[in-house]
Amino acid sequence: MSTTEKTDAGRSSRARNSENIVPGSTGPEDAGAKPKTKQRKGAKAVSSGSQKTSKSVKAGLTFPVGRMGRLLKKGRYADRVGAGAPVYLAAVIEYLTAEVLELAGNAARDNKKQRIIPRHLQLAIRNDEELNILLRNVHIAEGGVLPNIHIELLPKKKGEKIKTGGPVTPSPKKPTKGGKTPSSAAKA
Repeated sequence: MSTTEKTDAGRSSRARNSENIVPGSTGPEDAGAKPKTKQRKGAKAVSSGSQKTSKSVKAGLTFPVGRMGRLLKKGRYADRVGAGAPVYLAAVIEYLTAEVLELAGNAARDNKKQRIIPRHLQLAIRNDEELNILLRNVHIAEGGVLPNIHIELLPKKKGEKIKTGGPVTPSPKKPTKGGKTPSSAAKA
Protein backbone atom coordinates (compact mmCIF):
# COMPACT_ATOMS: atom_id res chain seq x y z
CA MET A 1 0.00 0.00 0.00
CA SER A 2 1.51 3.32 -1.05
CA THR A 3 1.48 6.46 1.06
CA THR A 4 -0.80 8.24 -1.40
CA GLU A 5 -3.66 5.72 -1.09
CA LYS A 6 -6.74 6.70 0.87
CA THR A 7 -7.12 5.44 4.43
CA ASP A 8 -10.34 4.67 6.28
CA ALA A 9 -10.55 8.31 7.44
CA GLY A 10 -10.84 9.47 3.85
CA ARG A 11 -7.46 11.25 3.74
CA SER A 12 -4.12 10.04 2.56
CA SER A 13 -1.56 9.12 5.16
CA ARG A 14 0.89 11.51 3.48
CA ALA A 15 -1.59 14.35 4.06
CA ARG A 16 -1.92 13.41 7.71
CA ASN A 17 1.86 13.38 8.19
CA SER A 18 2.37 16.72 6.41
CA GLU A 19 -0.11 18.48 8.71
CA ASN A 20 2.18 18.00 11.68
CA ILE A 21 5.32 19.20 9.92
CA VAL A 22 6.05 22.89 10.26
CA PRO A 23 7.01 24.59 6.99
CA GLY A 24 10.76 25.11 6.87
CA SER A 25 11.43 22.17 9.21
CA THR A 26 13.84 19.40 8.32
CA GLY A 27 11.40 16.54 8.71
CA PRO A 28 9.14 14.59 11.03
CA GLU A 29 11.46 15.21 14.04
CA ASP A 30 10.06 18.75 14.20
CA ALA A 31 6.51 17.46 14.07
CA GLY A 32 5.98 18.27 17.77
CA ALA A 33 6.58 22.00 17.19
CA LYS A 34 3.64 24.38 17.20
CA PRO A 35 2.39 25.38 13.77
CA LYS A 36 3.02 28.97 12.73
CA THR A 37 0.00 31.23 12.67
CA LYS A 38 -0.74 33.77 10.01
CA GLN A 39 -0.32 37.31 11.14
CA ARG A 40 -2.15 40.35 9.89
CA LYS A 41 -0.08 43.37 8.97
CA GLY A 42 0.49 45.50 12.09
CA ALA A 43 -1.04 42.90 14.43
CA LYS A 44 0.78 41.11 17.21
CA ALA A 45 1.39 37.39 16.85
CA VAL A 46 -1.16 35.34 18.77
CA SER A 47 -0.59 31.71 19.61
CA SER A 48 -3.08 29.13 18.44
CA GLY A 49 -4.35 28.73 22.03
CA SER A 50 -7.10 30.98 23.28
CA GLN A 51 -4.92 33.05 25.60
CA LYS A 52 -6.43 36.39 26.51
CA THR A 53 -4.35 39.54 26.18
CA SER A 54 -4.61 41.73 29.26
CA LYS A 55 -5.65 45.35 29.07
CA SER A 56 -2.26 46.36 30.46
CA VAL A 57 -0.46 44.61 27.60
CA LYS A 58 -2.78 46.19 25.05
CA ALA A 59 -2.10 49.62 26.54
CA GLY A 60 1.64 48.97 26.82
CA LEU A 61 1.65 49.54 30.58
CA THR A 62 3.11 47.71 33.56
CA PHE A 63 0.48 48.80 36.06
CA PRO A 64 -2.76 46.76 36.16
CA VAL A 65 -5.46 48.41 34.06
CA GLY A 66 -8.08 45.81 34.98
CA ARG A 67 -7.53 46.30 38.69
CA MET A 68 -7.74 50.08 38.30
CA GLY A 69 -11.07 49.68 36.54
CA ARG A 70 -12.39 47.34 39.20
CA LEU A 71 -11.36 49.70 41.98
CA LEU A 72 -12.88 52.70 40.18
CA LYS A 73 -16.19 50.86 39.91
CA LYS A 74 -16.04 49.43 43.41
CA GLY A 75 -15.16 52.83 44.93
CA ARG A 76 -18.37 54.37 43.55
CA TYR A 77 -16.60 57.55 42.51
CA ALA A 78 -19.11 57.87 39.69
CA ASP A 79 -22.18 56.01 38.46
CA ARG A 80 -20.41 54.97 35.28
CA VAL A 81 -16.75 54.42 34.41
CA GLY A 82 -15.58 54.77 30.81
CA ALA A 83 -13.28 52.25 29.13
CA GLY A 84 -10.41 54.74 28.87
CA ALA A 85 -10.50 55.92 32.49
CA PRO A 86 -8.62 52.98 34.06
CA VAL A 87 -6.04 53.06 31.24
CA TYR A 88 -5.41 56.77 31.79
CA LEU A 89 -5.26 56.35 35.57
CA ALA A 90 -2.82 53.43 35.32
CA ALA A 91 -0.63 55.40 32.89
CA VAL A 92 -0.48 58.46 35.17
CA ILE A 93 0.30 56.42 38.28
CA GLU A 94 2.95 54.43 36.41
CA TYR A 95 4.58 57.67 35.19
CA LEU A 96 4.62 59.24 38.66
CA THR A 97 6.03 56.06 40.20
CA ALA A 98 8.78 55.87 37.60
CA GLU A 99 9.64 59.53 38.15
CA VAL A 100 9.86 59.20 41.95
CA LEU A 101 11.86 55.97 41.74
CA GLU A 102 14.32 57.47 39.27
CA LEU A 103 14.97 60.48 41.49
CA ALA A 104 15.17 58.31 44.62
CA GLY A 105 17.61 55.98 42.86
CA ASN A 106 19.78 58.98 42.01
CA ALA A 107 19.65 60.09 45.67
CA ALA A 108 20.64 56.58 46.80
CA ARG A 109 23.53 56.53 44.33
CA ASP A 110 24.68 59.97 45.58
CA ASN A 111 24.79 58.51 49.11
CA LYS A 112 26.68 55.43 47.79
CA LYS A 113 23.84 53.06 48.68
CA GLN A 114 22.37 50.20 46.67
CA ARG A 115 18.91 50.26 48.25
CA ILE A 116 16.35 53.02 48.25
CA ILE A 117 15.28 53.89 51.78
CA PRO A 118 12.63 56.40 52.95
CA ARG A 119 15.31 59.07 53.33
CA HIS A 120 16.10 58.83 49.61
CA LEU A 121 12.40 59.16 48.76
CA GLN A 122 12.16 62.25 50.96
CA LEU A 123 15.22 63.85 49.36
CA ALA A 124 13.94 63.05 45.86
CA ILE A 125 10.48 64.49 46.44
CA ARG A 126 11.51 67.63 48.34
CA ASN A 127 14.27 68.54 45.87
CA ASP A 128 11.93 68.32 42.87
CA GLU A 129 9.76 71.42 42.54
CA GLU A 130 6.67 69.80 40.98
CA LEU A 131 6.70 66.66 43.13
CA ASN A 132 7.12 68.81 46.22
CA ILE A 133 3.98 70.76 45.29
CA LEU A 134 2.05 67.56 44.56
CA LEU A 135 3.12 65.88 47.80
CA ARG A 136 3.18 69.00 49.96
CA ASN A 137 1.01 67.51 52.73
CA VAL A 138 2.61 64.06 52.69
CA HIS A 139 4.82 63.03 55.57
CA ILE A 140 7.24 60.18 54.89
CA ALA A 141 8.03 58.07 57.95
CA GLU A 142 11.79 57.92 58.65
CA GLY A 143 12.33 60.44 55.85
CA GLY A 144 13.92 63.22 57.89
CA VAL A 145 14.17 66.79 56.62
CA LEU A 146 16.18 68.54 53.95
CA PRO A 147 19.56 69.77 55.18
CA ASN A 148 19.22 73.51 55.68
CA ILE A 149 21.04 75.98 57.92
CA HIS A 150 19.50 79.42 58.28
CA ILE A 151 21.84 82.24 57.20
CA GLU A 152 21.65 84.01 60.56
CA LEU A 153 23.00 80.91 62.31
CA LEU A 154 26.15 80.74 60.21
CA PRO A 155 29.38 82.10 61.79
CA LYS A 156 30.20 85.75 61.15
CA LYS A 157 33.00 86.66 58.78
CA LYS A 158 35.62 89.20 59.89
CA GLY A 159 34.92 92.78 58.87
CA GLU A 160 31.33 92.06 57.92
CA LYS A 161 28.53 93.97 59.60
CA ILE A 162 25.46 92.02 60.56
CA LYS A 163 22.17 93.47 59.45
CA THR A 164 19.57 92.77 62.04
CA GLY A 165 15.86 93.18 62.18
CA GLY A 166 13.73 95.44 60.05
CA PRO A 167 14.31 97.48 56.95
CA VAL A 168 17.39 99.58 56.56
CA THR A 169 16.61 103.31 56.46
CA PRO A 170 19.17 105.82 55.22
CA SER A 171 20.39 108.31 57.79
CA PRO A 172 19.09 111.85 57.23
CA LYS A 173 21.63 114.11 55.63
CA LYS A 174 22.42 117.31 57.48
CA PRO A 175 22.91 120.43 55.46
CA THR A 176 26.32 122.10 55.70
CA LYS A 177 27.10 125.79 55.55
CA GLY A 178 25.24 127.54 52.81
CA GLY A 179 22.31 125.09 52.88
CA LYS A 180 23.98 122.46 50.71
CA THR A 181 24.09 118.76 51.49
CA PRO A 182 27.50 117.09 51.78
CA SER A 183 27.12 115.32 48.44
CA SER A 184 26.17 118.49 46.56
CA ALA A 185 28.97 120.40 48.29
CA ALA A 186 31.53 117.85 47.08
CA LYS A 187 30.30 118.22 43.50
CA ALA A 188 30.70 121.99 43.57
